[in-house]
Amino acid sequence: MGITVIKRKRGVSTLHLLLLLLHFLSSSAIFSGKLVVGLNYTKHTRRVGSLRLSRIQRHLEKINKPPVFTIESPDGDVIDCVHKRKQPALDHPLLKNHKIQRHPPERPKSKTLKREEDGSNNTTREGMVAWQTWHQKGERCPKGTVPIRRSTVDDVLRAKSLYDFGKKQVKTPLIKNGGDGGRQINAPDVVSGNGHEHAIAYTGASQEVYGAKATINVWDPSIEEVNEFSLSQIWVLSGSFDGSDLNSIEAGWQDPKLGNWWMSFGETTLVGYWPAELFTHLDDGATMVEWGGEVVNSRANDRHTTTKMGSGQFAEQGFGKASYFRNLEVVDSDNSLSSAQGISTLAENVDCYDIKSFSNSAWGTYFYYGGPGYNPKCP
Repeated sequence: MGITVIKRKRGVSTLHLLLLLLHFLSSSAIFSGKLVVGLNYTKHTRRVGSLRLSRIQRHLEKINKPPVFTIESPDGDVIDCVHKRKQPALDHPLLKNHKIQRHPPERPKSKTLKREEDGSNNTTREGMVAWQTWHQKGERCPKGTVPIRRSTVDDVLRAKSLYDFGKKQVKTPLIKNGGDGGRQINAPDVVSGNGHEHAIAYTGASQEVYGAKATINVWDPSIEEVNEFSLSQIWVLSGSFDGSDLNSIEAGWQDPKLGNWWMSFGETTLVGYWPAELFTHLDDGATMVEWGGEVVNSRANDRHTTTKMGSGQFAEQGFGKASYFRNLEVVDSDNSLSSAQGISTLAENVDCYDIKSFSNSAWGTYFYYGGPGYNPKCP
């Protein structure tokens, strides 16, 4: 799977696809802006009071917009094709006067060496017809509409509360040392102390970044608890890393022209964009990019979760067994893609999940990462 994030500088035409809230519903998914691998939820069995249920249903009526067309996905999801001007993203107060961008951005020029396909069945091939589960019956949303997965009561119940549903958690500084022996002053934005564990590669904060790209090896990791997840994604970051004023986009593409951050899938499919109005820092570019995996460890059984990251294999297992990101690239101020250089790696607990980075002519900068979670060394 190739994912690109690009930002546009002010002054050039923008894109033809709409505000992004699009879900990849196969073994990968975009969930709240994240490229999620293995979001294997079980059904909620908790009893819900009638008052709480009525509040949830009122909220769902507000965010599930009236569809022009509805598609029932084979995996049980319902996809609503909502008119582009009625999409819930435009309910954001900062987008009250936003004009939807219609014209595609200029693609970044590549400076990298030729790439070689690995021949693995785990990589998404360009030209795939059914690239999402709900495409399998040949149905598509009509022109002028946006495909949005319909939110359900179960979705809300997986959050701590109705207030927390759909919101990012507050980021707190990382305290533990990483697998590479320490935490730099400009350490990446990862969460510590609330069960989030990572295995990531990241650029230095001194580099100006106008986009990021990678090819992601997709697996289907098992998830132990309903409130846990295992994801693989790209983070594009700017602002304060102490949590007071951080801008973060998690998957996508940016193009250095108008301040909007666009996302593309593969080499030709534009998914949508995050408008410049939403940001206090990212409208001028990013200062850091992160690639890698994240898992929630709830310790529900008084031990580390068995939720897998990536394929569930440690980085040392290598090709065909461990999950990887390859051809890590960033976009510079000249709108050129080049291989990410001088990346650092970090993993809070290498006995549970780890990461190892490499470089060669075919895959450029790349890394293997992941792990099984609970094991004799990860109690």
